[in-house]
Amino acid sequence: MHAETYLQRFFQGAPGDVAGCVRCRGSGEYAGELRMAFQPIVDVARREVFAYEALVRGADGRSAGQVLANVGPDQMYGFDQTCRVLAIDTAQRLGMQTRLSINFLPNAVYEPATCIRLTLAAAHKVGFDPQRLIFEMTEAEKIRDPQHALSIVRDYQDRGFLTAIDDFGAGYSGLNLLAEFQPQLVKLDMALVRGIDRNRARQAIVGGVLGTCAALGVQVIAEGVETRAEYDQLRAMGVALFQGYLIARPEAEALPEPDWAALG
Repeated sequence: MHAETYLQRFFQGAPGDVAGCVRCRGSGEYAGELRMAFQPIVDVARREVFAYEALVRGADGRSAGQVLANVGPDQMYGFDQTCRVLAIDTAQRLGMQTRLSINFLPNAVYEPATCIRLTLAAAHKVGFDPQRLIFEMTEAEKIRDPQHALSIVRDYQDRGFLTAIDDFGAGYSGLNLLAEFQPQLVKLDMALVRGIDRNRARQAIVGGVLGTCAALGVQVIAEGVETRAEYDQLRAMGVALFQGYLIARPEAEALPEPDWAALG
């Protein structure tokens, strides 16, 4: 289903301001169908699912990176909006009871208060509590206007949403991004996590990030955890929130259960 067509069908008969948002910016046609996969983020201290991250997929199984590679600049707004609505709709249909983490594209949001309308309207339509939303901003995407991105984060936080920097340590701004945005959550990039049990440099870097985040009151999520040794090392360093193949792989249109036995 094309992106704009999906939004039009989902919001068919919606009030004029919502319908206007669907048509806003004249988003280009997206030549492909989208699905949502979900992967749990677990709180090992509480032994519970902290959130599920929504991960966009092509209907043919293509990864998020492969899907994004075919989204043109003029399609970004429509693509971003479609992913949000589809994630909320699918999560509610699957009976998700915990938080829902959605990746968003800061460069696609031209005005925070306006561009959040479809998200809120979708949550209202399907009965999903918007206070359970987390918005992840990837550090790997070069932000064209940092002050504009900061206004988005502050707007979302003022609305009660949790915000997160994804892929922390892999992108453009590093600690400067953390200092400017001060989200509630930071997700360590998997490149820092990979083999951390055998790499003193990564241990030192992650230790520094953990100390900085603790001082700022920011929770740290270790993503991309694949081995028990990586998990044990990070757990010993004080990390409590984890995501990765060791715990559960993403599943299309399903809420996979964490493999608690793998964590001991």
